[in-house]
Amino acid sequence: MSTTSNGVSWDDRYAGSEFAFGTKPNDFLRECVESTNIASEAIDILCIGDGEGRNGVFLATAGHRVTTVDLSLVGVRKGRDLAKQHGVTVNSLVADLDNYDLENTKWDLVVSIFCHMPPTLRTKVHRNIVSALRPGGSFLREAYRPANVGRGVGGPQNPELCVTLVEIETQFSDFSFVIAREVERYIAEGKFHSGFSATTQVLVRKPH
Repeated sequence: MSTTSNGVSWDDRYAGSEFAFGTKPNDFLRECVESTNIASEAIDILCIGDGEGRNGVFLATAGHRVTTVDLSLVGVRKGRDLAKQHGVTVNSLVADLDNYDLENTKWDLVVSIFCHMPPTLRTKVHRNIVSALRPGGSFLREAYRPANVGRGVGGPQNPELCVTLVEIETQFSDFSFVIAREVERYIAEGKFHSGFSATTQVLVRKPH
């Protein structure tokens, strides 16, 4: 299985002792957890493209049952070590989202933080997420949007890999939108995400 996507060798990026995107959770994810927009009790969560595991570990420390998936074995191994450091259990898997089975009605929450994919694969994964969520389950996503290209602050430089709010609204049209916004915010997540950035943030909920 190739560990290169979007022109990036993820095994190379995650090599070494330093965490490429830091060890703290994504700000938007933390905001939603702290406001209990996600859940006030333990739920089953899948984090896709979780890299070195920072977001999955954060959710596990909040008491949730967490599975993470990433293309890079190097990243997954570092995520497993991070979970041990925090004294939590995370089911960390190496898998390609193009053929990974999310299963049907298995998850209360699917999290996608800066997991950028080509449009065809992104549509496929979003469709799979719709089926994978239980009734009342949620999908939380933050991604760079096209306005971020060229800023030199990180993220994909091909606008096709970026995500717009309109796309999410179209592909999750049957869901209720708890949070739906395109924002400009300062991001400080390791050396690869640093600076004033343009992102799309959504938290959508599947009907019961």
